[in-house]
Amino acid sequence: MSRSAESDYDSVERVLDAFSAGDPVLIHDFDDREGEVDLVYPAGSVAPIDVARMRNDAGGLVCVALPDDVAESLSLPFMDEVLTHPAASSHDLEYDSRSSFSFTVNHRESFTGITDRDRAMTISRLAPVAELTRAGEYDADDFGGEFRAPGHVHLLRGAPNLLDDRQGHTELGLALADEADVAPAVVVCEMLDDETGAALPKSAARDYAARNDLAFVDGDRLLDVLR
Repeated sequence: MSRSAESDYDSVERVLDAFSAGDPVLIHDFDDREGEVDLVYPAGSVAPIDVARMRNDAGGLVCVALPDDVAESLSLPFMDEVLTHPAASSHDLEYDSRSSFSFTVNHRESFTGITDRDRAMTISRLAPVAELTRAGEYDADDFGGEFRAPGHVHLLRGAPNLLDDRQGHTELGLALADEADVAPAVVVCEMLDDETGAALPKSAARDYAARNDLAFVDGDRLLDVLR
């Protein structure tokens, strides 16, 4: 272990350096929001071993966040705007005004879509897709030719103005990607507590980061730099 679990939060500079190098980081959002820590990866660096880590060490839902402009160009909606089932009405979220969920996808070269290899394929391919879309070289038809829905990787759509509009892990991760100059596609996965089944406490997440030499940062510190 290269640093003490009792040390203060990592600097934003270390988090940026780690993300630029393709390494995962741990981000706590805010005590008055979800109060959760997510394991966050640049999507383009995700390999099967990383999906295994998210399954085994984090335990939450493995999602890929895309910026609003990319999602718009690819015709990826907010699911609450297109679902007509009664279950989709009256969203009463205590921590936010809306969900970031779009739909789920598998890469068409995957088999079932759920294995570590299949999900890594789907996730990692979304990074160049986001870059090509922003460059005007990829559209919804291209996306439909490469991915199928429904699938096993959940897509999230970032707020249009990112942290100025919403301050969830979706926006924190995408703003971090912009600042770190990596592709605008990030993986977020909540860290859960095996003993309680609740969100992993911030102190335990810091201990995990220390044991695994990973950068950890609180959302408040990221906002100071990224907003």
